Amino acid sequence: MTLRVTLVQGGGAGLDQTPAVQAIVKAAGVAVDWDEHSAGWASMERGGPPLPEALLKSVRATGLALKTKLLPSPLVRDEKAGNFNVQFRRELGLFASVRPLKNLPGLPARFSGVDMLVIRELTEDLYAAIEHEIVPGVVQSIKVVTEAASRRFFRFAFEWARSYGRKSVVCVHKANILKLADGLFLEAFRTVARDFPDLETRELIVDNCCMQMVSRPTQFDVLVMGNLYGDLVSDLGAGIVGGISATHGINVGDGIHVYDALHGGSREVIGVNRANPLPLILPAIDLLEFVGQAEAARRIAAAITKVLTERKTLTPNLGGQATTIEMAEAIIGAL
Repeated sequence: MTLRVTLVQGGGAGLDQTPAVQAIVKAAGVAVDWDEHSAGWASMERGGPPLPEALLKSVRATGLALKTKLLPSPLVRDEKAGNFNVQFRRELGLFASVRPLKNLPGLPARFSGVDMLVIRELTEDLYAAIEHEIVPGVVQSIKVVTEAASRRFFRFAFEWARSYGRKSVVCVHKANILKLADGLFLEAFRTVARDFPDLETRELIVDNCCMQMVSRPTQFDVLVMGNLYGDLVSDLGAGIVGGISATHGINVGDGIHVYDALHGGSREVIGVNRANPLPLILPAIDLLEFVGQAEAARRIAAAITKVLTERKTLTPNLGGQATTIEMAEAIIGAL
């Protein structure tokens, strides 16, 4: 049966990562009907909007998307223009992000044996971006936390942890200082946790969490937190397991899963056909697992391990001289 997936093309490195990943998925024996749409600068440079309605309609219809990073316009340096990736999540009502952080064999990292999830709430917190100027020189940013959104998020996080065989869930907060906002978030965690007695729970202040992540990261299984802390901690975790090549995101809404490449850049900076394909291959592997193609996902992961371990055909940012397509061909050969 052919799988239908929306492919969100953000331009730049994504233009080279996409055909590489499509070739690898096809070689693994999975038939995919890719409904490709441009977004961000890739759409704007053709005269379209950054988030075309046809794209959003396609994601809602398929419920599955593989997404490259949406690049901003190089012609407009306006901080008020917003982030297209954030706008994409808001338009689709995506409320949780799962960031797998796991060592890849053959990829150098500061630690080994790390295998954790950082699950982040996406709709509230300071990232609601409710700001205003009180008087000239004084601005205020409002942190929004609601019981309804927090409970929805935690129920999702606990269900995800249970379904993937995880054993413990740690709530990361700053309720010792933000007693009302983070206090409400923490109380929602405790309330939902009662419905999951099979999962161990723990509470950890965010600064202590960061310290323990860079000293003993293997202690963690699942970390759950609000929007701002999640943004910082997930990138900290990426550094622990080997950087951009070892991480990706799964953004979830009602009936929608978006498998997201977090790394991307312009071809002017990276070069044409020089992009590392792993940031898009890893979310593609998780997408295949989600739709029941576990064997194909396992084979691709094993092929990546072989290529990384042999270190013969790697792109420049992985320490080699291969092109994007050459590395993809090496992975296909290792299948």
